[in-house]
Amino acid sequence: MKAKATAPNAAKRPARPRAAQTHEIRIIGGQWKRTKLKVTDKPGLRPTPDRVRETVFNWLGQDLTGLHCLDAFAGTGALGFEAASRGAQDVQLVEQDSALVDQLKKTQIQLQASAVHVVRGDGVSAIRQVAPASLDVIFIDPPFDAPLFEPALGACARALAPGGWVYLEAPTEYTDELLTAVGLMVHRHLKAGAVHAHLLQRSDA
Repeated sequence: MKAKATAPNAAKRPARPRAAQTHEIRIIGGQWKRTKLKVTDKPGLRPTPDRVRETVFNWLGQDLTGLHCLDAFAGTGALGFEAASRGAQDVQLVEQDSALVDQLKKTQIQLQASAVHVVRGDGVSAIRQVAPASLDVIFIDPPFDAPLFEPALGACARALAPGGWVYLEAPTEYTDELLTAVGLMVHRHLKAGAVHAHLLQRSDA
């Protein structure tokens, strides 16, 4: 019996360029609970997982009424919008990428989030430029491959109000020994996959 001929390269097709993928994150608590926010995939963009975010806001307390917050490397804005949903009085979202800034502004309009202010700029500079002891919560979640952790942490102690908190998301664990030089110490820590989540406070608290 004669075998059927197979056309050469019949199964091969030209590779299509990968389109930007869109997915969603959801706000976990507060006035916008269960609201879904669109997220466009970009290199280095890593939204804080729902499970980690839920833990962080359990640490901070479910009600953030009246607090002043700064999300220094906003990205998707998941942390900052979550804080605003839970009653924060003022939330500044700082992001350098222009496309992400545009998306943050669209989300701010979608939610009618009057407490949220979106700023295009450098997160470390934003922390350094606030008035001393003016922030209740600072979120630090930069790209893991960027040399931004130490400069950002170094600016936090001056910016924190008495009793204030720093949420730090990093690829490695930060201990009190590492944080002493910047005037901070660990209050809570957890590891979830490749993420180390920390709640820090001033070492003189």
